[in-house]
This record gives sequence, C-alpha cells and structure tokens, in this order.
Amino acid sequence: MGLLSGTCCRKRVRLIRGFNGVCVLVFVLFLACKEYNWSQETIYRHDHSVYRRRVLQSAIESSDEKAISDSKGPIRDAISCPGIYRHAGFNSKCDYVRANPDCNSGGFLNYLVFFYCYCSKFQALGYVVLGILLVCAFYLLGSTASDYFCCCLEKLSTLLKFPPTVSGVTLLPLGNGAPDVFSGIAAFVGQNSGDVGFNSVLGGALFVTCIVVGVVSFFVADKNIKIDKKCFIRDVGFFLVAIFSLCIILVVGEVSFVGALAFVFIYVLYVFCVAAKELLRKQWGWNLWSLLPVSPVRRYREGNIEDESNYIPLIQLESDEVVTHLVDELPHWAWSTNVAIYSLETVLETEDDRPVRYCNCCSSFYSSKLLSIFELPLVIPRRLTIPIVNEGRWSKGYATASACLAPILLAFLWSSQGVTPAAKLVVYFLSCSLGIVLSLYTLMYTQTNHPPERFLLAWVSGGFLMSIVWFYIIANELVALLTALGIIFELRPSLLAFTILAWGNSLGDLVSNTAIAKTNEHGVQIAMSGCYAGPMFNTLIGLGISLLLKSWSEKPAPYMITADGNLYLSLGFLMLSLIWSLFVLPRNDMCPSRFLGSGLVIIYLTFLALGATVAL
Repeated sequence: MGLLSGTCCRKRVRLIRGFNGVCVLVFVLFLACKEYNWSQETIYRHDHSVYRRRVLQSAIESSDEKAISDSKGPIRDAISCPGIYRHAGFNSKCDYVRANPDCNSGGFLNYLVFFYCYCSKFQALGYVVLGILLVCAFYLLGSTASDYFCCCLEKLSTLLKFPPTVSGVTLLPLGNGAPDVFSGIAAFVGQNSGDVGFNSVLGGALFVTCIVVGVVSFFVADKNIKIDKKCFIRDVGFFLVAIFSLCIILVVGEVSFVGALAFVFIYVLYVFCVAAKELLRKQWGWNLWSLLPVSPVRRYREGNIEDESNYIPLIQLESDEVVTHLVDELPHWAWSTNVAIYSLETVLETEDDRPVRYCNCCSSFYSSKLLSIFELPLVIPRRLTIPIVNEGRWSKGYATASACLAPILLAFLWSSQGVTPAAKLVVYFLSCSLGIVLSLYTLMYTQTNHPPERFLLAWVSGGFLMSIVWFYIIANELVALLTALGIIFELRPSLLAFTILAWGNSLGDLVSNTAIAKTNEHGVQIAMSGCYAGPMFNTLIGLGISLLLKSWSEKPAPYMITADGNLYLSLGFLMLSLIWSLFVLPRNDMCPSRFLGSGLVIIYLTFLALGATVAL
C-alpha cells in the first residue's frame, strides 16, 4: 500500500511539474499576445475612417436617444454604450462594438466583443460563459485573500512585531476585507466607475450588518449569550460617524484631498483608541477593557471541538487582582476568517502554535482529480508570480519562477497605461534583467527544504506587493465583467454593484461568522464584532483610499461626485440597521434574539425592493 501511495505521489508530482511548465509558457504568451492586440487595436482605429464617420453619426443619434430616454426613465443615461441597442449605421451589434471604443468594458478581455461577436448565434452559451467567469472572479478574489494576502500580512505582523491589539484593527481587517477594499479601488481608479465603487462597499456593509447579523442572531437566539456592551457601542458609534461623514460628502457633491484625508482619519482615530488601551496597560497597568477590539476569546488548537482542553486563551488572566495581558501573536486562523470557503488547504494549530497544512496526496488525487484539474489554471498564474515563504508552502521552484515573472508582470501592467513604444522597450528590458538576476539569486542561495532566513522582510514585502497587484487585476476584471453584464441586460452597473458584487464579496463573512458563532459564546462575540468592525474598515479605508487617489489625480480641483438615488438609499438603510441594533440589543440585555434578526432581515429586503425600483 505504501509503495502504491509513493508511486501515485511521484506521478502526480511529475504531472504538476509538466503542467507548471506549460502554464509558464501560456502566461508569457498571453502577455505577449495582449500587447500585440493593443497595438492592433490602435492601428485599427487609425486606419478605418469609414468606421470613425459611423461612430460620429452614432454619437449624434445616441445623444438624441439619450434626450428621449431622459423623459422616459433613468436607465439609458446611466448605461455606457447606449447606441448598441439600435446600432444605427452598422449591420450588427458586433460591428458597432468593434468600431466604438466606448463599448469596451475595460478589462483585459473585451466581454462585449466576446458576447456579441463570438456568441452572436449562441447567446445562451455566452450567458453561461460570462456566468462562469463571474463565479471564477469572486473565487479568485477570496482565495487570493485567504491563500496569499493574509499569509503575507501574518508574516509582516510577526516581523514588524506588531502587538496583537494593533494588528487586530489594522492588518487583520485589511486581510479579511481585501476583496471589498480592492473592488472599490478598482472601480474608482481602474474603471472610473465611482458609482460602482460606492454601491459595492455600501451594499456589502448593509448585507453584513443586516443579513449576517440576522443569521447569527437566529442561530444563538436560544443560548442567551451576552456580547460586550461597551465594545458594541464603540464600534457602532464610530460606524455611524463614518456614515454621517459620507452623507456630507455626497450632499456637497465634491471632495478635496484634505476632505478625503479627514475621512480616512476617522479610522485612524478608531485605531488610536484601541492602541491607547494597549499602551496604557503596558506603561501604567490600566485595565481599559472596554477598548479591546473583541472580548476575551480563545484559540482552538486540535481535537474535539467540545473538549475544553483544546482551547488556548488569547487573553490570559494571571489572577483576579492582576491585569489581563495578551499573548504574543494572533492565532493563525484569525488572519483569514474566509479560509473555509476560498482556501483548499487544511489548517491545524499544533501545540507549539505553528500552523500545519497537509494534503492527502494519493487519496485527494483520486477523489478530487477533476476538481484539481479545473483549479490549476486559476492557481498556477498567481503561484508563479507571488512569492510565498511560509514553512508549509515553500517551494524553491515556485519561488524562482515568481522572482523572474513578478517584475515582468509589473512591467506589463505599467505598459498597458498608454506609454510610448520606446518606454515600453526600456521597461521590459529592465524588468527582464531584474527578473533574471532575482531568479538566479533564488536558485543559488535558497534551499529546497525550508524558506530563506536572510532578507525575509524583502521576500514577505514582495509577496505583499504582488498580492495587491493580483487583487487589482482580478477586481478590475470583476468590475469590467459587471459593466459588460449591465450593458447586455440594459441595467445600471450600480444595481449589479449593490447586489451581485456585494453578495459575492460578503459570502465569506456570512459563512465564516456563522460558523464561528456556532462554536461557543466567545465565538459569538468574535462574529458580532466582525460584523461591525469589518464593514467600517471597508467603508473608511476602502472608500477613503479611493477618494484619496481620485482627489489627488484631480488636484487642485476637487473630485466631483455624482450620487444617484441608490447611494442615499444605501446610506439611509445602513444607518437604520445600525440604529435598530443599537436600540434592540441593549433592551434585550445585549443578547442577540430572533426579534433583532427578523427586523434586520426585513430592513434588508425592503432596501432591495426599493433599490431595484429606483434602478429600474
């Protein structure tokens, strides 16, 4: 049996190595072909004067069409590429999309060309393919956060020696809220779709504070579990201040760089309140328990979940008279609460607190062979460009490939911003040279058995940077895909943002917070705290950084914001959900109940009905 298992594993290793080599070639060819296609599109637009005249004629007709639509409803003027529905002056929608540069959804792939040209006779197939791509984009966002970004943040927290209290309100929310944050940034910066960015973040916050809190309340309603009142009031209070500040920005209709900076500063003030507790405790021994980000929790080790001996307290009590103190690090599972959904790795905490990942090599090869084949094309490109230095995931081959290909990927993204051919040539030469040097260093000075110990901060920083790059790529494609679907179905992109995009990014919060709440009373506190602290981070940091980047690009003029009815609706119902929780929980002695959950679910369903009415 052992011989059979060894043979199986060796065959799988050879198969994976061969597939990795093919993926490297495909990845490089994709970059080269995409660069060639961009140059061909430029030639196409310059050489076809007939198409330009048709575009001009179509623009005039579409402006008339927009004037007519203004009297009928708000749909057409909110949809880009409105002339595609009549495609006046063109034989088909395909010709119109190819000739009109405004009908490009903005991603690496032109989804409108794919749907209207390649699937013109098989539109059902086009719908299926776009649906699969949408699911893959959500999966890639979540798995990038779980398997790459959170690993780098955990390492950075250890290397920089951040106290767990500070990490719990800075790096930890960044890891768990990365899909929402980078989707918003991609919508503002990459696609120039501020309404999509606003609606996705606010829609996700409303989903979490209503549906996730409601589901958690339903699960724990009969357990009579109390949550920390001071912690809850602090989080909800800061969240209400953030919403009120955002309302002011939307009413004014513009924001300067200083205004965007002040908006981000609200979260800095929140972090200061939490960090001040840690500082006062260390210096003077003050026990400001109410400023902790979460109540006393315990870390699950290994074994039966009902066995109390399998839990380690994160906050240890020496005696009744001695002040509480934290352990040195946050537990590994806390860095990625959506790991159960998006990560295919099994993670266990051993007694020495080192995470152990394992894979049943032979059995998994037979039981999930088909799943692995479908998953590899999604995993390999990121693995080839994001350096991972975790003990259980170290691979010298992948590290060498990432050291070589990561600079090339950065050069490709930079060259796609419309630079001159000479600048492209110089950047590609420098990136290829740097990649070769780094890969040779990795090949010569790293070992096969364990990750490097020298320049570890540089390795982790490289993984952190490339994780952000992949976040931007995937989020940009996700927003482009939603924009294309909005054009195809004649819907506002904002409607898809506060529904599909918000639901996809919040799925991890729903499943993980519910699973944590079902464990014990401490898990309920973690889940409830995450339902408010996480969306607040996404709102203040995700939207705040987006507004900072846009206002900086518009300097010295302020960034103009065109707010539609859905934004005010989202803010109003988000504030209503927080006030409802703030009113019901204290009256029920801080115990989540079915009455709380039912009210929150009704609030969200009412919001969906009104939001769809406004959008349609």
